[in-house]
Formats: sequence, C-alpha cells, structure tokens
Amino acid sequence: MPKLTDTQTIILSRAATRPGHLAMPLPGGLHGAAAKMSVTRMISNGWLEEVAADTRRGDPLWRETGDGHGTMLVATEAGLEAIGIEPMVPKSTSASRKAKPDPAPSSATPDTPKPVAIRAGTKQAQIIALLQRPEGASIAEIVEATGWQAHSARGMISGGLRKKLGLAVTSRKEANRGTVYSLDA
Repeated sequence: MPKLTDTQTIILSRAATRPGHLAMPLPGGLHGAAAKMSVTRMISNGWLEEVAADTRRGDPLWRETGDGHGTMLVATEAGLEAIGIEPMVPKSTSASRKAKPDPAPSSATPDTPKPVAIRAGTKQAQIIALLQRPEGASIAEIVEATGWQAHSARGMISGGLRKKLGLAVTSRKEANRGTVYSLDA
C-alpha cells in the first residue's frame, strides 16, 4: 500500500463515503497553495481525477477552466485501493461518477442494508474476525485484541456493527466468559 499523508488519507476516505466518490469539498483549513499542491500530487499519482462539473446542477467546483465551465474532483479506483477499499464494480464506476446520482428514492426498501466495504487490517476488521469464530468473543477478548476499553468495544458492537453495518450480532451469557458476542452466518 502506498504511503499517504494524513491530508491525502482524509480526502480519499471522505470521497469513498460520498455519492460518485466526490472529493469535494476538501477538508476545512486546506485551501490556496496547500490545496493545489496536495491535489496536484494526488492527480499525478492517479488517486484523484478531474471531471467536468455541471454548475447548473450545483456540482462542487475544484477549478474553473476559463470557458465558463469547471471541473470537480473524484476519487479513482487507484485512490480507493490506496486507502484499502476495493472498488465494488471495476470499470463501471467511471461512468457512474460522471452521472450525478438521482436524489429520488430508489425502488429498494429502506430496510435493505447498503453494501459496505470493510478495510482489512483495521480494528473493526479484527473485531469482526473475532465474532465470526465459532466460539464468538467476549468483551475481555475484544479489549485484549484491540487495546480499547470495554465501553468502546461495546459501542463498536452496538453502533458500528449492528446499526451502521447492519450485521446480525447475537449475545449469550456463558458462566466462565461472561457475555459472548458472535455474528450470525
């Protein structure tokens, strides 16, 4: 994995969560020459690309091209891979970036969970691996693996895994281990 600066990591991480992988707006405090230098380096590395913006639709502008048009920044597949996120559908994401997402609700029901990419090597991925074991994991085991405090581990299970990712985490009491959490298959 390439070595990214903190600023580059923030820009790509935010772009990964936005519709069409838009990199705009840039983080607060990043403007002027610093923004230009950072973005230019990311474009030359292939992590960002400039795409024509439609100002009538309200697309966020990175720069004006001088002919009444402008460009916006989007994260490329290489940029997503640089932060550890694999693109869901290769080659078709470029076309979907150029088209603005439809704000109208889709035919999918709101109860349908969105597919989420889980970055390898993160503490969230460690916790998921522990919960996928046949014996599950107790809070003490999660605390030992992550170095977190118990309330943080419980918060990740409740908020991060159950609510945000929509995973079916079950819990049961065991005499010698306390509450044991596991993921339903």
